[in-house]
Amino acid sequence: MLLILDNCEHVVDAAAHLVAELLARCPGLTVLATSREPLGVPGELLRPVEPLPEPYALRLLADRGAAARPGFRVQDDPEAAAEICRRLDGMPLAIELAAARLRMLTPRQIADRLDDRFRLLTSGSRTVLPRQQTLRAVVDWSWELLDADERGVLRRLSVFAGGCDLAAAEAVCGPAALEALGSLVDKSLVVASLADGGGNDGMRYRLLETVAEYAGERLDESGERTAAERDHLTYYRELARTTDPLLRGAGQRAAIERFQLEYENLRTALRHAVAARDEQEALCLVLSLCWYWQMRDQRIEARTWATAVMALGPDPFAAPARPAPVLRESCTDSPPPMRPEILDEARRGVHLVHLACMDMDLEMWDTPRAREKLRVISETYRPGQPQICRSPGFLWFFAVMLTGDLDSTRAVVDASVRTCRELGYSWELAQALQMRANVLANRSFWAADATRDADEALEIFIRIGDVWGAAEALSARGEARERSGDYPRAAADYEAAITYAERLGAHAQAAVLGARLGSVLIDAGQGSGASSFCGRYWTRARAW
Repeated sequence: MLLILDNCEHVVDAAAHLVAELLARCPGLTVLATSREPLGVPGELLRPVEPLPEPYALRLLADRGAAARPGFRVQDDPEAAAEICRRLDGMPLAIELAAARLRMLTPRQIADRLDDRFRLLTSGSRTVLPRQQTLRAVVDWSWELLDADERGVLRRLSVFAGGCDLAAAEAVCGPAALEALGSLVDKSLVVASLADGGGNDGMRYRLLETVAEYAGERLDESGERTAAERDHLTYYRELARTTDPLLRGAGQRAAIERFQLEYENLRTALRHAVAARDEQEALCLVLSLCWYWQMRDQRIEARTWATAVMALGPDPFAAPARPAPVLRESCTDSPPPMRPEILDEARRGVHLVHLACMDMDLEMWDTPRAREKLRVISETYRPGQPQICRSPGFLWFFAVMLTGDLDSTRAVVDASVRTCRELGYSWELAQALQMRANVLANRSFWAADATRDADEALEIFIRIGDVWGAAEALSARGEARERSGDYPRAAADYEAAITYAERLGAHAQAAVLGARLGSVLIDAGQGSGASSFCGRYWTRARAW
């Protein structure tokens, strides 16, 4: 015999006792119960009802839409139809409510208004239960079944973007997070899934978009938003600050994956810092992310955030030039608050991050005011200072290069190499050697020196496990050999560099290296080989 119990969530305790008693007394009985959380009885087998996959969600929208507006077809605006289904998380009732709006709105108008979905989706059938007539009533029903801890955790979870792990949830939602998360997952208000990296990375927790919007409204009503956003900002600032150093060694791949996984939360933390005009938090975040942006060729992001954070404080490079003191510690070695000299250096660092993106808007730098700023920047530091051996301080090199000649540029990198050796720096020495190799490779009579520097940089990068740096060192050596006419060995360096870049998923870096390899093959008289390689490489690049 099969017994069906529907909508048990509002009487879950009573339903559980009833089912346990019936199963004990009726051995041949099978019970099918629908509920937003498990009954928790012995022998219970769960069958979660997942959101509709997109093809089925589109089919439901097409069916209900045609009933509401004869002649409606999702094919007439497939992008808007797909956006509606995606943003409504494949929830059948929400899609039906959206379809009812097709009587007066186009699919694009509905999609554009989903930021205010609770006012929009209110046209349910008069014959269904009141809790199913509007989208807000559906979520209200679930909310009313929560206890105080569950409500508090759900409210605060709305500040995350792209989900979070357990440590982040506990930092932002408080000590109740562990138990409340388990309950919210059981009640289908939080989605738990393995992180992209698999089981070793633990579970991640996220809210469906509809639930996130509702929880955000409840967070505003509670007056807790400012505190929740502050806790979120603090957690992700520390995540960025402590992950950044790992980009320069054997933990590089894991650090990149960590940044990629949490990137939407990091951007959200930056938005919170900028909106609150919290300059020190924003400085710490930008300086912790700038090397990641460099490695992933995310110059638009770097420029956008550097510009926003520069506006929070004074211009450290306003004339006249003020000599920077010697600083051996990094601006992100410790969390805010920053000492005055660290704060000054952090401000200079963000301006240097912005300077490094100047090729995106060269005209902006071709004005008397911009040229004066370049002059001030070049006069602020002295060659060999420890802070210009590190990121982002070494970007000062570009200001010197743009305001001086090649000899003065070489003197700067020579001094950085000496300082790195004197202070026992490893990664910084490899970076300085690689930069010097790039400078020297531009003159054929310096090619041998460039090759030696690239060799040493490559040895250091490989020893410390910096795959990205190894690719850059190989590229520098390839340029030096190309300049001296040693095309076969230059091609071998570029191919090896591409292998390193692809291991790291550095597709922008690999694309540049691929172009250089194609060029050197042509110079070597291997036009057919270059054509074949470029064809294979273009196929891979399109796949990325």
